[in-house]
Amino acid sequence: MAAPAAARARFPGRLFLLLGLVAAAGAAGEAAPGGDCGCSASRRGDGREAAARRYSAAASGSRSAGHGPMVAIPGGAFTMGTDEPEIQQDGEWPARRVHVNSFYMDQYEVSNEEFERFVNSTGYVTEAEKFGDSFVFEGMLSEEVKADIHQAVAAAPWWLPVKGASWKHPEGPDSSISNRMDHPVLHVSWNDAVAFCTWAGKRLPTEAEWEYSCRGGLENRLFPWGNKLQPKGQHYANIWQGVFPTNNTAEDGYKGTAPVTAFPPNGYGLYNIVGNAWEWTSDWWAVHHSTDEVHNPKGPSSGTDRVKKGGSYMCHKSYCYRYRCAARSQNTPDSSASNLGFRCAADTLPEPP
Repeated sequence: MAAPAAARARFPGRLFLLLGLVAAAGAAGEAAPGGDCGCSASRRGDGREAAARRYSAAASGSRSAGHGPMVAIPGGAFTMGTDEPEIQQDGEWPARRVHVNSFYMDQYEVSNEEFERFVNSTGYVTEAEKFGDSFVFEGMLSEEVKADIHQAVAAAPWWLPVKGASWKHPEGPDSSISNRMDHPVLHVSWNDAVAFCTWAGKRLPTEAEWEYSCRGGLENRLFPWGNKLQPKGQHYANIWQGVFPTNNTAEDGYKGTAPVTAFPPNGYGLYNIVGNAWEWTSDWWAVHHSTDEVHNPKGPSSGTDRVKKGGSYMCHKSYCYRYRCAARSQNTPDSSASNLGFRCAADTLPEPP
């Protein structure tokens, strides 16, 4: 399905990628668990990744209080992926043995408060701010903002490009993070995340490190806490309840994001490792994996998209069943959205500020 001419002129690469993904999901049926829930609205890069790396190198000399608590993750071997993929086109399979060295992982997703410290310390401007827009879930927008949007993706009408949407204004210019400073920062591109992590003396986790951390010491389980979504009726993650995309009953207590400290931690003490906000990893995206046993894999040497993990508050089993540890998705490195954040990793604990 082609994008309208006006939309193609204004949002060329990211609209086409979104349309392609939605069309592929639609071919499998609207209720397919791999349907697009706004997971992959993407821009197409034009050298911004290199610019972000240059910025990161310069900014690393001015670190401030960007040091959220980190958890020591013991090295070991685990089964990455699954031989029972729920979304085959995402490359969730095959299951393979992977060894990772010990490392550190942020206990929480990077919050608005932490990201604000980074911006105040460095003057960093995110890519959403530079582009002047970002993708926002329609259900979170005010009627005033929606009235100003004249282009949309017909195949995914819940996912809208909003002028002025950014980490400071997650639902557009009339929104604020003033009462959400402990929520995950959103509308951050992969390049933005790299810049923050470098400033904080950290890095993005590899996909293998992220999935190893997600599993919390458990083997062959769907979720960080086991195979039951709600053990004893308790909510363990911020995901969509109800009928996507029209009715979110918010039975878990949240219609949008939750505080980064919400819900029980997994076996390694990590909070919100699935649900809440998607999390960037350092790997380039690929869907074919060897069954050979590997040590500290870092993914392909090149690509066009970066891997993200964990799903978000927009995920529901009927449409975007990606809040499982083995699940994965992708975006271009300069993409941003109202359900996309990150957490950092490190080989050693960063020096205190």
